[in-house]
Amino acid sequence: MILTAIIAILTCVCLIISVLIFPKIHIKNITIETYWIVCLFGAVLMLLCGSISFNELWNTFSSNTSVNPIKILVLFFSMTLLSIYLDEIGFFHMLAVRATKVANKNQKVLFCILYLLTSFLTIFTSNDIVILTLTPFICYFCKNEDIDPIPYLVAEFSGANTWSMMLMIGNPTNIYLATSAEIDFMSYLKVMVLPTFLAGIVEMGLIFVLFRKKLSVPMHIKMEHVQVEDKGGLIIGLIHLIVCLILMVISSYTHLEMWLISLSCAISLFIFISLWNVIRKKKQEHLLGTLKRAPYALIPFVLSMFIIVTSLKVQGISSYLASFLGNDMTIMRYGVASFLFSNVMNNIPMSVLFSTLPSMQEGLDITRAIYATIIGSNIGAFLTPIGALAGIMFTELLDKQNVQYGFTSFVKYGVAISIPTLVSALFMLDIVLTFLI
Repeated sequence: MILTAIIAILTCVCLIISVLIFPKIHIKNITIETYWIVCLFGAVLMLLCGSISFNELWNTFSSNTSVNPIKILVLFFSMTLLSIYLDEIGFFHMLAVRATKVANKNQKVLFCILYLLTSFLTIFTSNDIVILTLTPFICYFCKNEDIDPIPYLVAEFSGANTWSMMLMIGNPTNIYLATSAEIDFMSYLKVMVLPTFLAGIVEMGLIFVLFRKKLSVPMHIKMEHVQVEDKGGLIIGLIHLIVCLILMVISSYTHLEMWLISLSCAISLFIFISLWNVIRKKKQEHLLGTLKRAPYALIPFVLSMFIIVTSLKVQGISSYLASFLGNDMTIMRYGVASFLFSNVMNNIPMSVLFSTLPSMQEGLDITRAIYATIIGSNIGAFLTPIGALAGIMFTELLDKQNVQYGFTSFVKYGVAISIPTLVSALFMLDIVLTFLI
């Protein structure tokens, strides 16, 4: 047990060091992200030390349950491919350009429009895709207009990691935690609508107040006209995303598993777009671009952390943490704990760990614990850059764009915004679960 705990702690420490000091290694023309290598090494050590047997691991990976990590990865990957394709074809960029033109010379109007656009896109795609898409655009636009990009970047990153709570597919942590408690798409939506709206309103107000002076400076829009050239491909992509969302909404009635729905839609998209390009005698550049941008490093990362967390459960360490959290003030305890743990071990492995805790504590309201953890896993992402993979990608993008936004600035704004947002979301969750459900 002690050896297992030591390996887990060392893995988390090394994960933080890798993210802060050497997030990538370069071998000739190949760039490799280090965070998944650290976790893979920790998982291999767990297996070699006998913290978990190969039979136990195989039974977990081959189980026909909703929390099978393979199914969850398929669900997340398939939804990600649908979103990346729309980005590759220029849909998100077009929306962003049109949104800025509406603002004219008013930064405050522009701020509101970009925050609402971020929120809308995040709800129906995913926070990672929105951050990867809008961050370079915001940097370019603000440089072109000679205005400070920080208010918009803070709003974009915070908004993407708050409104991702709304739908089950908005964040891989939502998917894992909800499926672990056998919560279906519609049940999830009914509970999370009001907490997300209140959190979003509080968050937007806080950011607006923090940057009100910078947003008072006038500007002049000089953005070029942008349009999606392949309108047929855009229509096919949007239809597949909409159909996928509708099927997920009614999945509890059709008894179709969500991973199967998303996988079918992703495969269908690739088939239809391939045929569409063949008919037009065009290259498959958008599909190839989508495949190149897929987050493949997430596969070994999630599977490795799953091995580590399962080892903690097998060795009885998870039960100690469950006992420490107790069974009173469930929403506040699990919400705050998941919020903090996300910034110690990243929100994905935290979610895998916390999904096992509620069932270990007798008399605990599992539903309250799971929803509170979902809120903590999303909002914890903008406390520090370590809180989520999105934070790692965000800081890397800003570094490439020569935008000065270091660890200290990230945490300064993160503390000011995330804590009130977390409290408001947990407060509304308590009301919803007590009176409305």
